Amino acid sequence: MLNMLKDKVAIVYGGAGSLGAGVTRAYTQAGARVFLVGRTEATLRAVAAETGAEYDVLDARAEDAVEAHATSVVERAGRIDISLNLVPRGDFQGVPLTEMSVEDYTRPVVRGIACQFITARAAARRMTAQGSGVILSLDSASGNGSPMMGGTAAADGAIDALIRQFAQEVGPAGVRVCGIWTAGVTDSLTPEKLAAAGAPGLDEAAVQGIRSHLDGLRMTKRSPRIADIAALATFLASDAGAAITGTWVNATAGMFPS
Repeated sequence: MLNMLKDKVAIVYGGAGSLGAGVTRAYTQAGARVFLVGRTEATLRAVAAETGAEYDVLDARAEDAVEAHATSVVERAGRIDISLNLVPRGDFQGVPLTEMSVEDYTRPVVRGIACQFITARAAARRMTAQGSGVILSLDSASGNGSPMMGGTAAADGAIDALIRQFAQEVGPAGVRVCGIWTAGVTDSLTPEKLAAAGAPGLDEAAVQGIRSHLDGLRMTKRSPRIADIAALATFLASDAGAAITGTWVNATAGMFPS
């Protein structure tokens, strides 16, 4: 991956999480100048110190803040070549739809589509003006429906459609837009993350059991890892991925065959 992103400028929204940190590490190692975005300075600062990235504290769901930040990045770095949104949506799972509240079901849909739209739009405006760029997204591939996933399936389906529509509209200006399906990145799972998604009280042994279960659902019997997704995100953002747009790359290791 050395120099695959040489002289590229990237924004990683939600860059302080485990997956965001992994992608940022891969991007900087590939030669990109990376701007991390998130709401918590302490975690952003830690990832930036470890990877050599820069960071800005803001809420990626705030339209004005995202637009101002995109303008600032162009002022500081001259352009935006890559935009990747990994912001959490507040997904809540493990409860049957018949027992789920409207708020728990709709939260990931509303938050997810709004945040993805805001950041993709900001990037697309700058990229179409410069005649190039790559907008990336990521979701769990459950857009066709998965039991006990709550609003995750609806959120994924909406974002799948958004990415395809953006690709159609900005493609003639030289901008590519695509996404990555993962169906869970097992080494990013923690008791804290699973508790926030509706599975409280799990210890590390229980989380390892979930990881093993997910491995067993794959054709390869191995779930994607952070490093795998980071490598794929680097390829898609690079000139080597120039022919890929308007689609979702299936990195589920066969959990959801295309």
